[in-house]
Amino acid sequence: MTTEAWRGILSIVVTPFTASGALDEEGLRRTVRFCIAAGAAGLVGPANASEFATLSDGERRRWLEIVVGEASGQVPVVASITSGHALPAVELARFAQDLGAAGVMSMPPHVLHPDAAGCYAYYQALDAALCIPICIQNYNGPIGTPMSGELLARMCRELPQVQYLKEETLPEPRQISATLAAVGAHCRGVFGGQGGVYLLDEYRRGAAGNMPGCHSTGVLVALWRLLEAGDQFGARALFNRLLPLFNFERLYGVAVYKEILHRRGIIDSVYQRAPGGLDAYDRLELEEILRDIEPLLQP
Repeated sequence: MTTEAWRGILSIVVTPFTASGALDEEGLRRTVRFCIAAGAAGLVGPANASEFATLSDGERRRWLEIVVGEASGQVPVVASITSGHALPAVELARFAQDLGAAGVMSMPPHVLHPDAAGCYAYYQALDAALCIPICIQNYNGPIGTPMSGELLARMCRELPQVQYLKEETLPEPRQISATLAAVGAHCRGVFGGQGGVYLLDEYRRGAAGNMPGCHSTGVLVALWRLLEAGDQFGARALFNRLLPLFNFERLYGVAVYKEILHRRGIIDSVYQRAPGGLDAYDRLELEEILRDIEPLLQP
C-alpha cells in the first residue's frame, strides 16, 4: 500500500497521434510534462479520454512505458487496464506494476458486461495478482457496467488492493454521496469524473478529487486549491467562468481536448481515432469560448 493517499486533480492523459494516425511518442512525453508542470496530483490512462479502445495491446504497453518513464516518480501514475476479460487485464496490470505504476484503474470488461458476480470475480483476479492499489471505475453504459454501492462496498471490504473508486454513474454527485456512505472507511478515496463539470458539488459531498481530461489541468488545479483553502466564493466564480467550456466539452469530448492542447502547442495534430471531430462552426464557437477564458489557460 502506498503511504500517501491520492487526492486532487489526477489528469487523464490524452493519446496524441500523428497526422497519419500513428502514436506520437514525443507528443505524449510533452503532454506528461505539461500536466506535471500544471500541478496535476497524478496521471491516469490510457482511459476513455485517452481513446484506449482504439489502441493495440502493444500501443497500450508503449503508452504506459512512456508515461511512467516521463513522470519518473514526480507524481503517481494510475494505469488504466480495462480489458475484455480478466486474463488480459491481469497481464496488463502486472506489466504496469513492474514499470512502476502507483496503481491501476479499471472498468469491468467493457464488451461482456458481467453481472455482479462476474464483476466481483474480475476485481478479485486483479486483487490476487497485484500489490499496488486498484481503483474501480464505476461508469455508465454503453462502455461501462454500473455497479451498486453494496457491491462496491463489498469489494472494498474484502479485496485488500481495492482502495479507490471513480464514480461516474448518474446523477454523479448524488452517487458519490451514496457510494461514500456505502463504503465508509474501507475506501481511501472516491473520485469524480465527467471532466470536472460537477466538481463543486462533488467536493462538498466528500470526493477525494477528480480525474478529468488533461487539456485544462492548470485551471482545474487552481479550482481544487480554492476549494481546499475554503474559498467557496472564489471557487464558484472560477467555476462559472469555465461553464461554457464544460458545456462544449459535453458535446464533443476528446475532440475539444485535442483542439485545446494543439492550440496550446502541446501536441502537433488533432487527429483522433475515436469517431467525431469539430467542424468549422464548432471551431468558431470554441474560439469564442477560449477568448473569454484565455488568461486562465496560460502557464
